[in-house]
Amino acid sequence: MLDKLNSLSVEICPECGSSLLLRDTENAEVVCGNCGFVVTTRLTDRGPEWRAFTPEEYKQKVRVGAPQTFMLHDKGLSTKIDWRDICGFAPEKRAQLHRIRRWQQRSRVSSSVEKNLAVALSEISRISDTLSLPKNIVETSAIIYRKAVNEGLIRGRSIRGMATAATYLACRQNKLIRTIAELSRASNIDKKEIASNYRFLVRKMKIFVPHVKPNQHVTKLSNQIGLDGLTEGIAHKILIGAKKQKLTSGRGAKGIAAAACYIASIITGNYKTQREVAEAADVTEVTIRNRYREMMKRLKIIISF
Repeated sequence: MLDKLNSLSVEICPECGSSLLLRDTENAEVVCGNCGFVVTTRLTDRGPEWRAFTPEEYKQKVRVGAPQTFMLHDKGLSTKIDWRDICGFAPEKRAQLHRIRRWQQRSRVSSSVEKNLAVALSEISRISDTLSLPKNIVETSAIIYRKAVNEGLIRGRSIRGMATAATYLACRQNKLIRTIAELSRASNIDKKEIASNYRFLVRKMKIFVPHVKPNQHVTKLSNQIGLDGLTEGIAHKILIGAKKQKLTSGRGAKGIAAAACYIASIITGNYKTQREVAEAADVTEVTIRNRYREMMKRLKIIISF
């Protein structure tokens, strides 16, 4: 294909004096767009030797270092001396390089803010690995924590507790269902501390957090207790009917979703006990029974055994 040369180039056509020069990358030629004169036949391709057809493939093939990320306290922009870089040298030289590497690592984390970020971001990474959180959640958690540090909200509070709260807030913002109890088990932080830090961040940073809808819990519950696609679809239809009857107002989303999954499992024959559903949904069996009676009565669901 022909594409226009850089407009800042001082090259002109020696035949007609036109500055409209076109680059023919297939034939490695520069051609005048006015008269068609071939200016040069030795065009150097300054691009990479590999080809990429998608932006993701381009990022994978590029060889200019790691991409910028918020999960590193310096965003990955500083130089890192790896232990493999000092292998293969003589013992005296290796000891010298080892000291240089140690001081270089210390210089990367010099201020108190950088030390705070290094500890918190490593904790966020550990929690995310434990809960198998996607990359966008991890990056969002790091951004939230960085903003909290810049606004001075971390002072006087536990670094690990605030990092866990930032991770939970990122999950809520991206509509990913993860409960405080799950984060508490992953981080070994008390649920009350996580909830307190979460409310503190939302209030001080004025972040909008969308409400969790029962159908989001249904998808997660179906995966946890092993419901098939038909049963999950019926549970979603039950929730639509419950919403029309205003049975979801003022009631917990987890309890409504658990009761819908329980009813759907009975209808399709893919039966799950109340205890199984309650443990997966982190609610009590009494809650499921109460929501079950309300929905069966108001929606007029009749199950024949």
